[in-house]
Amino acid sequence: MSILRSKKFLIILLLSAIIFFFWQGNEKPEAGADQFRTQAVDRGDIIQTISANGTLTPLVLVNVGTQISGTVIKLHVNFNDQVVTGQILAELDPALLKAQLAQSKANQLSSSVALSMAENKLRRNQSLQEKGFISSEALDIVEQELDAANAQHKVSRAQVTRDQANIDYSVIKSPISGVVIARDVDLGQTVAANFQTPVLFQIANDLSQMLINISVAEADIGQLHIGQQVNFTVDAYQDLQFTGAVKQVRLNPTIQENVVTYNVIALVNNDEGTLLPGMTANVRFIIDQKRAVLRVPNAALRYLPQSTDGAAAPIKLDGPVVYKLEAGKPVAVNVVTGITDGNFTEITDTVITENDLIIVRETIAEEKSNRNFRVRAF
Repeated sequence: MSILRSKKFLIILLLSAIIFFFWQGNEKPEAGADQFRTQAVDRGDIIQTISANGTLTPLVLVNVGTQISGTVIKLHVNFNDQVVTGQILAELDPALLKAQLAQSKANQLSSSVALSMAENKLRRNQSLQEKGFISSEALDIVEQELDAANAQHKVSRAQVTRDQANIDYSVIKSPISGVVIARDVDLGQTVAANFQTPVLFQIANDLSQMLINISVAEADIGQLHIGQQVNFTVDAYQDLQFTGAVKQVRLNPTIQENVVTYNVIALVNNDEGTLLPGMTANVRFIIDQKRAVLRVPNAALRYLPQSTDGAAAPIKLDGPVVYKLEAGKPVAVNVVTGITDGNFTEITDTVITENDLIIVRETIAEEKSNRNFRVRAF
């Protein structure tokens, strides 16, 4: 009998709890309850920007290659080494080149002998022609032989010069002073320069100044100009902000999947050496900035009061509108807006004043949602 009474008591308790929560979920807010979230109009700074991404590169970056093929037998520099103009970076095996030079010198010696013999032959035939022993046609043939020997001698000398230059090219030297950014060759590696010059080293002239290659959408490119200020951060130092200036807006567009972008070059100082080549820069172009202006949060410009059935109340005002809270009710006010930074918008008229309370959102919908959530949770 006691067990039966306990079950009835539990059922009554359960039904009471259901009725209580159902009543709580459908309870209407009391009169005068706080139905609106407001924020006071204030004065502050607004900086209008354009965001983009770019890559840091050295101001001057030289790819050092080789004009000849061969095997690397010596490496004189490594990554991050400082070099000066004319410093030896690497050497290729010159054995085959020296053999070719020796052959060319032998050919030059042979052509020199042939030229000397042709000159002597011409002198003898000129003497014979003066005495009438040979015809003029025979003398012309000898002169042609001398011209051919002279031409062959010049060819052999050019070949010697070429082979000597190839030996000089086997010693890779730095064309500029700077720091070695990349070394793309190893000791014992064979490089082939038959079809394309291989890149062995990359040398940056000076890392105290760097460039940012920035891709900017065509919708924003019209707001940029030479000398415009640029602020940016890098992932390696998220707490630091760096500055620079636009150096060039390149005219050649890049089109990918019907998206048109333009390459903008910004110049930045890197005296402390914090920035490294290849870093991704999160760039903000400063389009306009104003100090201590009257401003409202952007949420206030998006707010629309809700009617009893949940539909937005009709608005017959023209232009941007904010809602002031007067006597517990929203009152629509037309405003004239200026620049925006994405969070706040400048107000350029005097319809609203500093410290006026404007509505940013309603809380009725949030309360209903929370109550319904509690009922469903039970």
